[in-house]
Amino acid sequence: MDSVVHFEMAYENRDRMTKFYETAFGWETHALGPDMWNYVIVRTTETGPDRMAIHPGAINGGFHEKPSDPVAQAPSVVIAVMDVREAMQKITAAGGRLLTEPMEIPGVGQYVSFLDTEGNRASILQPLAPLPGQ
Repeated sequence: MDSVVHFEMAYENRDRMTKFYETAFGWETHALGPDMWNYVIVRTTETGPDRMAIHPGAINGGFHEKPSDPVAQAPSVVIAVMDVREAMQKITAAGGRLLTEPMEIPGVGQYVSFLDTEGNRASILQPLAPLPGQ
């Protein structure tokens, strides 16, 4: 079974968003630069040496700059898969629509966004290294 491993939300003002989640929930943030699309990684739970959540069911996430496309503005989840190309075929066969081609996230893996049959945006990720339990 492929599991949700990450969440994503958009921001308009990175500093304001960072301050809010650090203050309101105690999350740890790590802002990346333009070479990583100004993404902000957030740690919402304790992680092990592999940077993966150690509590079953807990996930970490990230924030991206808010795009003009309303669909891409909605919060979404990232699902880990063993083979991104095979998962892309399964998504389209099940009635979903791919939004992007595989994108290499340096040091992380192959990433693809899609819409499910209900119009919800989600993503799949083929990690460079297998995740625990895969």
